[in-house]
Amino acid sequence: MTGMAAKKVNITTDDGRLVEATAPIIVSASRSTDIPAFYAEWFFRRLEKGYSVWTNPFNGVPLYISYQNTRFIVFWSKNPKPLLGHLEYLKERNIGCYIQYTLNDYEDEGLEKGVPPLKQRIDTFIKLVDKLGLGRVVWRFDPMILTDEISIEKLLKKVRNIGDQLKGYTEKLVFSFADIASYKKVKINLDRNNIRYHEWDEDSMNAFASRLSAMNKERGWNYVLATCGEKIDITQYGIEHNRCVDDDLMIRFAWSDSALMKFLNVEIHSTQPTLFDEPEIPLDAIKISETAYGFKRKNNRDKGQRQFCGCIISKDIGQYNTCPHQCEYCYANTSKAIAVSNWQQHLSNPLNDKITGI
Repeated sequence: MTGMAAKKVNITTDDGRLVEATAPIIVSASRSTDIPAFYAEWFFRRLEKGYSVWTNPFNGVPLYISYQNTRFIVFWSKNPKPLLGHLEYLKERNIGCYIQYTLNDYEDEGLEKGVPPLKQRIDTFIKLVDKLGLGRVVWRFDPMILTDEISIEKLLKKVRNIGDQLKGYTEKLVFSFADIASYKKVKINLDRNNIRYHEWDEDSMNAFASRLSAMNKERGWNYVLATCGEKIDITQYGIEHNRCVDDDLMIRFAWSDSALMKFLNVEIHSTQPTLFDEPEIPLDAIKISETAYGFKRKNNRDKGQRQFCGCIISKDIGQYNTCPHQCEYCYANTSKAIAVSNWQQHLSNPLNDKITGI
């Protein structure tokens, strides 16, 4: 293995063929579709089988993905409730995880027709935190979208409502500003569904950021505030650029996994507790406990992601055009009909090694 590249291994497919597969250490499940909500049974069955097949969206070439070296999984979801029945299996396999939980409130506007009611989604968030621990479920309100019906004022009220209910259950709020002009699918989907949207500009982003930061302090949340993939610098409001596939979190939660730490080029150091003061650690170190910290020897950023994305390298195993949440602003689906059709195809053949069932 060179640098952070995944190893190549040989695997035996369900039909008995010997093929070459890539064997990632870190799996993203998934930026391209909602695996926890709709494909959890499929994913954990494939994890047990040892591999799945991912189709390159640009050239249609299938890639075999082996899970024999997988040490950590980052889940992305708007309804990760189905994960509750599978988390023990990950513990048995000594595979770490955390969840990027997109918990928006667009109920009144009908922008996310396929997600459960907000109350149920908040309840799921709390149950997951109770199961996994604080810090392993990250709250995302993503994207922040402006329409004829949704002003900055209304968005902030929505954030406040959820933020109050999640106090004590999350450490961070990650958000992005809907950049409709830059995403052809998003614009087409919104226009097709007669959503009268408004683009953010620098002034409106700053106005929102300033008020969100003030709210964070006034409500006593003290959340870490961070943007996902945004060019704008709003650090003056205490809002940082996020790293959603985050090696800092992996170090915190899986520091005892020597194989993962080696892959991430991390050294684990012990410190001696003192009677009066906390032991000093380097400024760029990651605190693990009162007696240990991790130190990264290199930047693990994935250079293949968007320019302003801070994520580290991982293998995403999802497929576009397979999420039936029917969000009006979706960037991952060409159309609702295609996504629903592909999901139904999956249901007709859920044991297939491809998420689409064919």
